[in-house]
Amino acid sequence: MLAPSLLRPVRKATAFLVLSIGLAGGGAAWAGDCNQDIATLTQKRQGIIDQLNSLAKGSKTHQLDPASSCPKLKALAGAERQLVDYFTKNKEWCNVPDTAIENITASSQKTGAVATQACKIAEQMKKAQEQQATGGGLPQGQKLPTGPL
Repeated sequence: MLAPSLLRPVRKATAFLVLSIGLAGGGAAWAGDCNQDIATLTQKRQGIIDQLNSLAKGSKTHQLDPASSCPKLKALAGAERQLVDYFTKNKEWCNVPDTAIENITASSQKTGAVATQACKIAEQMKKAQEQQATGGGLPQGQKLPTGPL
């Protein structure tokens, strides 16, 4: 199971990114485009984080189920990569601080690793369930001889 505490650094990075971009781009007409684009990408990312938090709250142990969280974690990693790409491509135009790029890059890498881990565990669970459903795939034990020994 994946603990929701893994998502805490992601939330902190989001808050920092929004604040630093807002401060860096204040005033200029082009900053509105940057801020709007970044807000859209950040809202998409935050929506996925909210879905993951709901999954964790809905479980008895308040941990993420690998099978249900795998696709959402992949989506989160993709959304973070989009932010990294946008920041890198528009660094000068949008006045994106290096620390913002570093933070979202680190967050993206960590999310990607967690997604890979969750998906691997989910696949193992699926295979185990399939094997169990088909009798385990193990050879049947030998019969013991009958009669006097």
